[in-house]
Amino acid sequence: MKYTLFTILILLNLCARTQICIINVNLIDVDNKKIIPNTAVVISGNKITTVGNAKTKLPDNATIIDGSGKYLLPGLTDAHIHFFQSGGLYTRPDAIDLRQYKPYASEIAESKKNMPDVLKWNMINGITTVIDVGASYNLLTERKKYVDSAFAPKVYMTGPLLTTYEPDAFKNLENDRPFSIIESVDDARKMVQEQLTYHPDFIKVWYIVLDKDKETGARKHLPVIKAIIEEAHKHQLKVAVHATERITAQLAVENGADFLVHGIEDEVIKADFIQLLKNKKTVVCPTLVVSGNYFKVFAQENKFSVSEFTKSDPWTTGTLFDLKHLADTNIQLLREQAKLYKPVVAMRDSVRNLNLKQLNDAGVRIVAGTDAGNIGTLHGGSYVRELLAMQYAGMSNWQVLQSATINPAYIFNNEKTAGSIQPGKIADMILLNANPVDDLNNLVKIDKIFNKGNMLYPDSIIKETPVALVQRQLNAYNARDIEAFMEPYADDIELYDYKTGKLLDKGKEAMKKGYAWFDQVPELHCEIKARIVQGNIVIDKERVTGFGDRVIEATAIYHIENNKIKKVYFIE
Repeated sequence: MKYTLFTILILLNLCARTQICIINVNLIDVDNKKIIPNTAVVISGNKITTVGNAKTKLPDNATIIDGSGKYLLPGLTDAHIHFFQSGGLYTRPDAIDLRQYKPYASEIAESKKNMPDVLKWNMINGITTVIDVGASYNLLTERKKYVDSAFAPKVYMTGPLLTTYEPDAFKNLENDRPFSIIESVDDARKMVQEQLTYHPDFIKVWYIVLDKDKETGARKHLPVIKAIIEEAHKHQLKVAVHATERITAQLAVENGADFLVHGIEDEVIKADFIQLLKNKKTVVCPTLVVSGNYFKVFAQENKFSVSEFTKSDPWTTGTLFDLKHLADTNIQLLREQAKLYKPVVAMRDSVRNLNLKQLNDAGVRIVAGTDAGNIGTLHGGSYVRELLAMQYAGMSNWQVLQSATINPAYIFNNEKTAGSIQPGKIADMILLNANPVDDLNNLVKIDKIFNKGNMLYPDSIIKETPVALVQRQLNAYNARDIEAFMEPYADDIELYDYKTGKLLDKGKEAMKKGYAWFDQVPELHCEIKARIVQGNIVIDKERVTGFGDRVIEATAIYHIENNKIKKVYFIE
């Protein structure tokens, strides 16, 4: 038999891939809510073949990973994301129209170009499965490129959202459209059939009611919603529904919706609605933080954890501070309106939280999802924030971890092959340096990631670059977050005046003290007017505002060594 060179390379790769044994590890059993110490886990190919103890016989020639003092958790699932949205400021022109600053066509092009990076940012955060609940046909096609990639999570995806309302900003985009307007029962069936050509994993409905009388409006659209669900089920596709009012959610579930991707925010739910969800075995993704993130960005009051700065795309994060320098009186008005809207946001949050606690206490299956891609909700980086919000609403840490691991497997009936660490299941796992049951923040302390049996090191998934370090410290500067600002700097950082060569400060502690004024300048903002990257040197021409009428025009020259900013020269 003759083999092509390509076939030979594949065979060599398969032969070289040894079994992996993780020993002495604390296994987090999400099915039974217990930690099993001194466990041995054997991976062969993409499957878990053995889960044993210290006496388990390990295969010869295996790669041994000592998990002493570490915790092995199933890979995480973000059950609500959107690849067509970046998470940045310019990604939803229907919410804030900034197309005069950045054409929406650029966002569309970047959503396709940046899909591998979005996959990687999820993987860096231990997210080995994502569910895109509203994409475009072009993105559905694009994902095929990454199905077998070691860095890519498992992706479940639908096509355009079938909707009762289409924002003007998204009209006439053809195969880049994220929405398909449905105006009749015939439309409903045709649009489901149209998606079949692109092989979606499920169908998504955007059940939007603009009528003042919500129940009248919801029932007006019901024949269309019912037709979508019936047609999808006829083709063995499950249906996810965006329904934030109790009446729209109730009608959707009564007519067969499998998956609700938002919590109810317009009223406190009652026992009959909860029982309906239980009877129908409907899965609920509460999606708690996304709406508040919009208003935090609009008010320019968004705050991020250090891990969000380091484990999210730095350029996307950077756009979220742009409202401070965009010259538009309407933007300034929006900022003030967003601040005034705080009580409304707080009220909706409290209703969602109360409803989540009721559903969770009643045994409704809850899954974790961020709605990543919306303005201020970052792919990968915002995940732990969502889990902490679920905990704040009243879920125990164990329940939150189940919502992030085993529970999402039930959405597509994959609970026998995914979601927990058992023989025969896919080897999607994360090895943590600290116990997430004690503190959910420990989910960011990742030692290794196992994705479809491939062992990955977080710092190898996306290469650290000098310009990324500089951008991260700029983002933290604009957020006035001193801890995140210091993170990219070397312990022995040196700051110089370029003209005189004078050493201004040396060492992180001295530098930190020098920036203690952060909290006194709430409107502090640095806009980059020009940037030059040359090897390990980054030169930024900066415009700094926030000091009353004073504007500082300066240039900063950053020298990077060993993935840290080692020296900075200032020219003012």
